[in-house]
Amino acid sequence: MTPIGKMYGNVAQPQTKVILSVAALSKLEIELLSFEYGVTNKSPEFTQKFPLAKIPAFESIDGFKLTEGAAIARYVSSLVPDAGLLGRTAEESALVDQWVHFAEFEIHMDASMIYAGAGLKLLPGYNSDLHKWHEERILRSLRFLDDYLEKSPSGLLVNDSIMLADIFLAVAIQRIGQTTCGAAEREQIYPHVFAHYAKVTSDARIKDVFGESGFIEKRLVYN
Repeated sequence: MTPIGKMYGNVAQPQTKVILSVAALSKLEIELLSFEYGVTNKSPEFTQKFPLAKIPAFESIDGFKLTEGAAIARYVSSLVPDAGLLGRTAEESALVDQWVHFAEFEIHMDASMIYAGAGLKLLPGYNSDLHKWHEERILRSLRFLDDYLEKSPSGLLVNDSIMLADIFLAVAIQRIGQTTCGAAEREQIYPHVFAHYAKVTSDARIKDVFGESGFIEKRLVYN
């Protein structure tokens, strides 16, 4: 593994999982620094480098600094072109970007709202109407995605190897399995979506990054 820098992050954070996964697939090493939310990111040492006090926050060996999970993941993926994480043609690269945006904004964003609102009860003003709205958006996307993956010979998004888009989708689907999809939905309604998740997260190079799925038996309902 080739060291490339250090990063403040939390291994439970989806964006951190993506970055560490693409680093592992590229045989690159990122030092994950000790981090305590509300303490580390408020320290002068941190805010001098990263004024918004957000994680993940990356600093390369050469002092290059970068924030925002997708930007860091794309940068790390670009360091080893032969790994193919960003695609090998212009068309593949465009598809990677398409699926990254889809995973983030059509699935993960809504699943995170349900997780925080109905699961953790952390969102003031969260109610049954909002819950239904987020859930309907997710289910629409999952129907489209399951149909697409059913037709994919490899069960992956772009070609027959794991790419940046597959990692982003896997972290989004992990959150779906913790919120909107219980065992019945995973097995009977969206089997190809969760087969994709299983294929990606069982890869020996990144299995430990994803850890336990945390899937629930029954989908979250708002009450």
